[in-house]
Amino acid sequence: MTARAFFFGLWRGLDGLRKVLHLIVLLVILAVVIGLTRVGVPRIPSKAALLVAPEGSIVEQLSGDPLDRALAQARGDGHAETLLWDLTDSIRAAAGDRRIKAVALDLDKFDGATLPTMEEVASALREFRASGKKVIAYGTELTQERYYLAAQADEVDLDPIGFVLIDGYDRYRMFLKDALDKLGVDINVFRVGAYKSAVEEFTRTSMSPEDREESRSYLTALWSSYQSEVTSARKLGATALSDYAGTLSKTVAAAGGDAAQVALQAKLVTAVKSKPDVEKRLIELVGEDEDSGSFRSVTVSEYARYARAQKKLHADGKPRIGVIVAEGEILDGEQPPGTIGGESTARLVRQARLDKDVKAVVLRVDSPGGSVLASEQIYRELVALRAAGKPLVVSMSGYAASGGYYISAPADEIWASPATITGSIGIFAIIPTVEKTLGKVGVSVDGVGTTPLSGQLRIDRPLGDEARTLLQAGVSRGYEEFLSRVATGRKKTRDEVNSIAQGRVWAGTDARRLGLVDQLGSFDDAVKAAARRANLTSYATQILEPELTWAQALALQLKSHAAIAMLPLTAGDRSLAQIAGIAQRFDPLTREVARLSRFSVPNRLYAYCFCEVR
Repeated sequence: MTARAFFFGLWRGLDGLRKVLHLIVLLVILAVVIGLTRVGVPRIPSKAALLVAPEGSIVEQLSGDPLDRALAQARGDGHAETLLWDLTDSIRAAAGDRRIKAVALDLDKFDGATLPTMEEVASALREFRASGKKVIAYGTELTQERYYLAAQADEVDLDPIGFVLIDGYDRYRMFLKDALDKLGVDINVFRVGAYKSAVEEFTRTSMSPEDREESRSYLTALWSSYQSEVTSARKLGATALSDYAGTLSKTVAAAGGDAAQVALQAKLVTAVKSKPDVEKRLIELVGEDEDSGSFRSVTVSEYARYARAQKKLHADGKPRIGVIVAEGEILDGEQPPGTIGGESTARLVRQARLDKDVKAVVLRVDSPGGSVLASEQIYRELVALRAAGKPLVVSMSGYAASGGYYISAPADEIWASPATITGSIGIFAIIPTVEKTLGKVGVSVDGVGTTPLSGQLRIDRPLGDEARTLLQAGVSRGYEEFLSRVATGRKKTRDEVNSIAQGRVWAGTDARRLGLVDQLGSFDDAVKAAARRANLTSYATQILEPELTWAQALALQLKSHAAIAMLPLTAGDRSLAQIAGIAQRFDPLTREVARLSRFSVPNRLYAYCFCEVR
């Protein structure tokens, strides 16, 4: 063999090896990609319980960028959230699944939700029970929100060292005026509406009489709704909860601190049991898991994939009712999920209008409002949707106030919960100035301008008379526009709307009486109303979200998995993350200052309701 033939053969062999290795690498990469992006249907035992264990808040849209959520999960920080639709879809699918014999409702990690959001979960649990299957709820610290869900169960088991804490509803706010005065910060406020209390945190040291009046009204309505629904679910007397809350300190003291027995004697719980005893009861119902020694179960996070697959299977070929979730503050421009963006939400509405398969739209609103400009952008797209002949039905959740009501106004039909907080039809603008603050450290500002308005909107100078006149005129015009939007949508006169507007907040029951909403009911009721208006007898619902390209979805999956794999936490790191999370929850001053900064943009008007209920 010549040297040339030898090297030629060697080259061919190496080239062949290169091709084989290249193919192997491509196959490995493909396998990894498929493994990362494939959404598989979980393995469900032939007999099991659906484990419903919400963590953090129950929300109607997960907040923030998906990659940021993955990073937060990997680090062990951030605010935990459970998606409402995963819960309701899973519970309803489980009702018809012969393999699921019971729901195990573990409430120890649930932090809370608005009453209308919890009503949606309660409705799904009632449907599950109607199928003849058991719901077993258990917990240690059954706070008011946790107990609401527990009350829907067949059996409510409370840990021997636990308690049921029901304390009603309240609204306490932090007032910053004295602190701002000491810092030398002037807050210049422009508003319309006797009840528009959104700015009072910065201008007063206590609640105004008008705010106290409206707050007491809607808090009473919420408390009445809570009591009615819980006492009905537990078959208790109408005053059972108010009696329990009113005497709790005395009854627990008389029982030697045994709060669990007090709850049992009040018939709020079925039994006082430790968690191992609850597990034994569930094993009786669904059998034992040989690996864990506990009851056989499938979690909502796993089962939701099955529920979604079933839902998609039954939806194929059917006309769709598009659902657009508008949750969070309304802000200008593009905004991530959990916040309503003027441009990003308007784009979703436009896509629904142009999609021939979407025959009607349900706008699910859970928002205290925000930017008037962003609200107007969304409003215009909703008007265009209706003009295109597609019915628009609004379903109000916990809040649909101020800007949240602004974007609801053009609907054909508005549904709310009795406990929805809505209305607050009013406008304000806030301009802080810090010339006094600078003066405290010897800084002064001087100069010249070419017009009377020159320099009048600087943060380091007092607000001038011309600027004040201009801003108040803009706020007054914004209020009139708001009244016009509502009057057109509600088929009322300007004066009729003005008489129930003025920035006043209403509970859903009162809003129904006043004509601000059409019907009281659930999200499903709103969907059925949209179907009727679109003359649909067979249809599927689809939550409309911004679509990712194949490349974007793949990149997100790869980055998310890589982030989780590369960010293991040491015990010390996790402790620091937990401490940071606790500090964030108990730092209302930081939240209020951040909110003030969002509402202090010059030339911006806001329709916002500071009506959070605890």
